[in-house]
Amino acid sequence: MENLKNIAPLSDFDWDAFENDAVAAEGQSDLQKAYDETLNRVNEHEVVDGTVIAINKREVVVNIGYKSDGIIPINEFRYNPELQVGDTVEVYIENQEDKKGQLVLSHKKARASKSWERVNQALENKEIIKGYIKCRTKGGMIVDVFGIEAFLPGSQIDVKPIRDYDVFVGKTMEFQVVKINQEYKNVVVSHKALIEAELEAQKQEIISKLEKGQVLEGTVKNITTYGVFIDLGGVDGLIHITDLSWGRVNDPHEIVELDQKLNVVILDFDEEKKRIALGLKQLTPHPWDALDAELKVGDKVTGKVVVMADYGAFVEIAAGVEGLIHVSEMSWSQHLRSAQDFLKVGDEVEAVILTLDRTERKMSLGIKQLKEDPWKDIEEKYPVNSKHTARVRNFTNFGVFVELEEGVDGLIHISDLSWTKKIKHPSEFTQIGASVEVVVLEIDKDNRRLSLGHKQLEENPWDVFETTFTEGSIHEGTIIELLDKGAVVQLQYGVEGFATPKHLVKEDGSHAQLNEKLEFKVIEFNKDSKRIILSHSRTFEDVQRAEARAEKKAAAAAKRATKKEETPAIQNQAASTSLGDIDALAALKAKMEKGE
Repeated sequence: MENLKNIAPLSDFDWDAFENDAVAAEGQSDLQKAYDETLNRVNEHEVVDGTVIAINKREVVVNIGYKSDGIIPINEFRYNPELQVGDTVEVYIENQEDKKGQLVLSHKKARASKSWERVNQALENKEIIKGYIKCRTKGGMIVDVFGIEAFLPGSQIDVKPIRDYDVFVGKTMEFQVVKINQEYKNVVVSHKALIEAELEAQKQEIISKLEKGQVLEGTVKNITTYGVFIDLGGVDGLIHITDLSWGRVNDPHEIVELDQKLNVVILDFDEEKKRIALGLKQLTPHPWDALDAELKVGDKVTGKVVVMADYGAFVEIAAGVEGLIHVSEMSWSQHLRSAQDFLKVGDEVEAVILTLDRTERKMSLGIKQLKEDPWKDIEEKYPVNSKHTARVRNFTNFGVFVELEEGVDGLIHISDLSWTKKIKHPSEFTQIGASVEVVVLEIDKDNRRLSLGHKQLEENPWDVFETTFTEGSIHEGTIIELLDKGAVVQLQYGVEGFATPKHLVKEDGSHAQLNEKLEFKVIEFNKDSKRIILSHSRTFEDVQRAEARAEKKAAAAAKRATKKEETPAIQNQAASTSLGDIDALAALKAKMEKGE
């Protein structure tokens, strides 16, 4: 107690009022009044500014000057990873006091309430705004801008081609609004647009310093089917596929790979279009200049087929040195064929140099020259009258083209196919690809063609037919074809004859029909033209005429016998004269009938 100081009581304190709680009530009222005056008056569903007073892993605490602070989930601020204590943020008052007496705020709704107005303003003013990349979508990314889900096309992420879109998810980047669809509330943003202006200035500066023939170091930026894009440090150039290598290139990936650094030479550039043509092969000597000086026409070379065409094959005998094997130099055969019948890309071939022009850098090659020309000793290999087996290659209206071996062709004329059968088209006799026996009839070495025959393998049956189908002989035949000009008649031994319509009239006056079997008289036989003319009508007409002549002759004989009795000597002389005349007339008549 000794240490206690003496404290003098307030001289004006009303102890009576204190004892009756009057002072407490009055003081509390004043205190409440003073406290209320320090707080903001807020309304629900209103957007106000607040100050961040605390941040943890899950929440952000915001003071808006109200009697309690609001708590907002931190994911509402993920678009702004730089958020820190003391920052002013917009908040939407959802509820002044929940069940726990807590002020309920939303930053997301505050942003959304003004987002459409802000995004339109950003487009109009070309502002640079921040956005949070939420996820990937088809063709690009979804970006949170002012609480709106905007679309970022893949082509607008960067000036360089993007290989992995996923690395951008979860990042906050700067963007520029490039397009807004007011009807559908669609927003398109671009990050590429922010750096293009700066790059454009860099490109202009780089291009202004370029010179043809200048060698620069670049980085492979993109590989396409037609060439390779090279980053020259702010500006791109293209190495066309034909300028990658002196040899043929099917795929640029065979020569370069992405991100590879290499030296290139400037071939050409266009300042206005900002196009730069680059070359890689030009940094090495042309292979033709390094070609063996001793190489000459007639030498054998080996190489690989790199390109095929119908007319020939290009063979690379060294990197960048090619020769053409024309299809005509692939085989001794005279037939028109495609080069694909002989070679294909990738084949290793040996060939002979036919022409060599170092100035024009051209070379022609041949592979048939590696084999002996089959026509060199044709007379010894295929002498006249020798027999061989050939393969049918083609038909014409006048015969069959056959091949005895590669490069040795011959023609069988249609008339040399059969002794007896009248063939209208060779397809009636054989077929393409079939084997046929032939006899060499004639050799035409200059035109590299043989005249061949098939029927000559057998003796000429017309020698026998000449003694069988004599004129006037009668044979049984079958009508196998009816034509306007007459009928084809099949006789024995497979021989065919022909009868005109007037010779097809039967004894009853009707005409012979197809497949009808009748007797025919040979009225003409021509061995050289292999022609037999027949008549059915003559088989009965000649009999009738013979009978008529016999009757007439008998009557005349009777008459002469009567007159002989009257004047024997004179009649005998007259009779002998008349008989001679009658025989002459009969012979003339028969000749005329035969002419019919």
